[in-house]
Amino acid sequence: MSIQKLSFFIFIILFASLLNISYSTEKTNHHQKMQMAKSPLTEAGNDVFGTIQEVITKLNADANTDWSKVDIEALRAHLVDMYEMTININVISQEPIKDGLKVKVEATTARASAALKRVFSAHPMMLEQETGWIMKVESLTSDNTKGQYLLTITTTSSHEVDKIRGLGYIGIMAYGNHHQPHHWSMAKGSNPHSHH
Repeated sequence: MSIQKLSFFIFIILFASLLNISYSTEKTNHHQKMQMAKSPLTEAGNDVFGTIQEVITKLNADANTDWSKVDIEALRAHLVDMYEMTININVISQEPIKDGLKVKVEATTARASAALKRVFSAHPMMLEQETGWIMKVESLTSDNTKGQYLLTITTTSSHEVDKIRGLGYIGIMAYGNHHQPHHWSMAKGSNPHSHH
């Protein structure tokens, strides 16, 4: 075999090898891009699951986490209460009153009724601390088996009356920045409201 033919043969082998490497690299990059394209999600599932996952991530990242005090189950139970008082509730009426709003709500399930009782025992105080608004909660049944409540939310600040009315039941319940610190406290085992 002549040197020219040998050189040509070596060139073909090297060229084919380079093409194969290029194709293999392109195929690997394409596979990696496809894997990344499959996982751009930020939510882990429903909001309860996602919140718990976020808390666990933060606890793992905190070198000072005392795992002997962590109580993720307490947080889960509280988040279920929040779900129940959001979804399994009928807002029977919302009526503007002087300085605020009067709302009548009724639980549609026994679980929601129990959740309302727990949430209404703590939320009015948190709302007042954060906003100065007064939230009075009155049970409308003696044994409260139906979970009917009359809520009266008022303010002494005339420019906030329309805000209270616009927020309505669920807006009042969701209002403020106390929820996330409360959830963090619960997860770390220093729950200020042991009944949750």
